[in-house]
Amino acid sequence: MKVAFTTSDGTHINTHFGVAKEIDVYEVTKDGFEFVETLIFEGDLEEAAHEDKITPKMEAIIDCKILYVKAIGKPVGNKLIKQGMTIVRAQEYDTVPDILHVLVKSLNGDAPPMLRKALLQENHELAYSCKEE
Repeated sequence: MKVAFTTSDGTHINTHFGVAKEIDVYEVTKDGFEFVETLIFEGDLEEAAHEDKITPKMEAIIDCKILYVKAIGKPVGNKLIKQGMTIVRAQEYDTVPDILHVLVKSLNGDAPPMLRKALLQENHELAYSCKEE
């Protein structure tokens, strides 16, 4: 399962989705996690008319099941949720490594309620893809 984090330093979830210049993507499994890539977005993302810059971000993370953000605008968040993504607003003390460890632990046992939907979706898709092969 792919998980994305809006971060400016690779450790803290400290940027708003709309102005994030970097989004780190990880693959998380029952066995652990692996860094996949840092998505980099250029330009002035702070300007008011940045709607055209949101679409490439949304498309870049479309295969992620969970997105961790400091904050996200309601319209963009709703679009991502409709596409099946689970969005989690991180707390100040949350770090990427800590969350990754919790996700691995969750895949191997009881998941917190906010993650159950994403994990159930992932398990359903994996079961479905196995039947088709």
